[in-house]
Amino acid sequence: MLFMKETGKSTLLRAAYPDALWIDLLKTDEYRRFLQEPQILRSLLLGSPKTRFVVIDEIQKAPGLLDEVHWLFENRGVHFALSGASARKVRKGQANLLGGRAVRHELFGLVSAELGDQFDLDRLLNRGYLPRIYTAEAPGPLLESYVGDYLKEEIAAEGLVRNLPVFSEFLGIASLSDTEIVNFSTIARECGVSGPTIRNHFDILVDTLIGRWLPAYRRRPKRRVIGAPKFYFGDVGIVNRLARRGRLLPGTELYGKAFENWVCHELTAYRSYSGLDNQLSYWRLASGIEVDFIVDDVRVAIEAKATRRVEADHLKGMRNLIVDHPRVQKRLIASLETRRRVTEDGILILPAREFADALWAGELF
Repeated sequence: MLFMKETGKSTLLRAAYPDALWIDLLKTDEYRRFLQEPQILRSLLLGSPKTRFVVIDEIQKAPGLLDEVHWLFENRGVHFALSGASARKVRKGQANLLGGRAVRHELFGLVSAELGDQFDLDRLLNRGYLPRIYTAEAPGPLLESYVGDYLKEEIAAEGLVRNLPVFSEFLGIASLSDTEIVNFSTIARECGVSGPTIRNHFDILVDTLIGRWLPAYRRRPKRRVIGAPKFYFGDVGIVNRLARRGRLLPGTELYGKAFENWVCHELTAYRSYSGLDNQLSYWRLASGIEVDFIVDDVRVAIEAKATRRVEADHLKGMRNLIVDHPRVQKRLIASLETRRRVTEDGILILPAREFADALWAGELF
């Protein structure tokens, strides 16, 4: 199963399986046909015994097909690639989850390793990671359309919320919480709804792959640490549009927040694509001193600092971390500096591109 919206799922699957039988549930006639009579899939494949591989695009629109997929896999050895923009309807409904036979993958937006020589950090932080928007001449209208389609197709059409205007307002306010600990009570007051409603709305963002939680690292604390998770949107371009940020320029606070989102995006995609079981978290003392990303049991610590010169003040988190967790093996900072260097106490400072190259080369963890 392959999930995420506008990341190139269909393009990837067509390239990987050019000879597969293709069922596209975005086509109205196919959608209605298989929604009303999912058994047609079985009849179709039993009538074509040589067909051994099938792609079903937008599977969440007709989850009843999963019973047929299960039967055909078990009894006829047919293999399937199932893709969709959201796993929520499949998982939350009464759909057949294939008894552990399906491997779930998430296709993320563009990462530095895919872009190669076309990697442009300023462009990524302003436009986001979705391929069509990253390469567009006029990304603004496309981002606006993406948000509109999300509200229409993923939220309204699936009946995920009772009050769509409130959810739309929530999206704008929630975008201000990107890379931050979420204050549910404050957002609830601004939206005029209850705290549990806001928590449910954030759950919807996670289930529809718009965002993710980053848990706090709380093992073996020597000082009081924060235990609440932080929230990251999956695409910084969506954040920029929802928050009406305008153009982000280096040296500004918003550029720094977008840079941290990008580092999270690269780390998350690398872990997923590499099949690693590393745990990703963050560490923060009650005093506010923080390290952005902790890998595993404080094996690697990573900070995102969108500055052209990393100063002593930027190193407080790393230096406090090693006091509480002296077993940390590697401390590094992704920055806007032009050359890599190492501080006197062993903190590695990397330019953003070198950080990304080292990550995808498997040199960081």
